[in-house]
Amino acid sequence: MTRRKKTRSLADKVSIRTGKRKDYKKWRHENPDQVTSSQRFTQKKRQQRKLQAARKLARQEQAPTIAIHPERPATPDTEHND
Repeated sequence: MTRRKKTRSLADKVSIRTGKRKDYKKWRHENPDQVTSSQRFTQKKRQQRKLQAARKLARQEQAPTIAIHPERPATPDTEHND
């Protein structure tokens, strides 16, 4: 007869939400409609996004303009007359 391995972990045996991370993750996965971010977190993120957008806009306005397709006069060797 083989002996059973002793285990101290009750995480897999527990079926109720005890406040442990594994239980909370399981509960959150099973109840997505009850899980929402806090108002403080959403306000903080909204403010961060506003700041990020303002910085990006400032960078874009500071950047020099580059002529990607400059208008060049046609030279005789590039013209093709068929």
